[in-house]
Amino acid sequence: MITLSALNEINRIRHAFLTREGGVSEGLYASLNCGASSGDDPERVMENRNRGLAMLDLPPAALVTVRQEHTAEVAVVEAPFAPGETPRADALVTTSPGLALGIVTADCAPVLLADRNRGVIGAAHAGWRGAVGGILDNTLTAMEKLGATRKTVVAAIGPCIGQRSYEVGSEFPAPFLAEDPANADFFAAASRPGHHLFDLPGYLARRLARLGVVSVTRLPADTCRDESRFFSYRRATLRGESAYGRQLSVIVLDR
Repeated sequence: MITLSALNEINRIRHAFLTREGGVSEGLYASLNCGASSGDDPERVMENRNRGLAMLDLPPAALVTVRQEHTAEVAVVEAPFAPGETPRADALVTTSPGLALGIVTADCAPVLLADRNRGVIGAAHAGWRGAVGGILDNTLTAMEKLGATRKTVVAAIGPCIGQRSYEVGSEFPAPFLAEDPANADFFAAASRPGHHLFDLPGYLARRLARLGVVSVTRLPADTCRDESRFFSYRRATLRGESAYGRQLSVIVLDR
């Protein structure tokens, strides 16, 4: 697992960006696949999640996740969801100790957040749709309603697809440029005419800063290029593979 010092330095906070290593899944899912909707054997996914939580000395029952669908919806969590009642959302926030907020990704960015002083934490799934749609904005607003202050929130952007790997079409920059012409900074020319290379973590970092978050840390990793450590939707698509795994990122407020 990978941790970042910016979050490690906050009292009562534990977190981890898990890699694909150390699990029981096989084939395209090898080995620590934590994606419940990936098509992998559910029992193996459950064992992988349990192993990941064990790395943080957390029990299986601590994990709380949502049905991620690239939305800007945020779930406020006070207790684990009852079976069949998992909400559709792409971020979670809580002030409840012992709840491990979990996000699964395979190129999109997991963003973990914690207020240094107020006992408020959050976890967001930030692909380009959610980012433009306001998932980070809504997560911070939800944290504020629980007592957080943006200037004392620490944000950590975990492993996601890097700019060299993220080729997009000519239509892609439009929603970003409509938001702010300065977002042209996050697009570089690709080798194919009319295509661009998009810097997702760079865009997320600037958006967080403009939202008032002073401390933003980025993990220097490219999920598409680093096959030994990470699953990647883009890599699987380029190879014509039928499935891909997901890695889990977790943040928890200690009791």
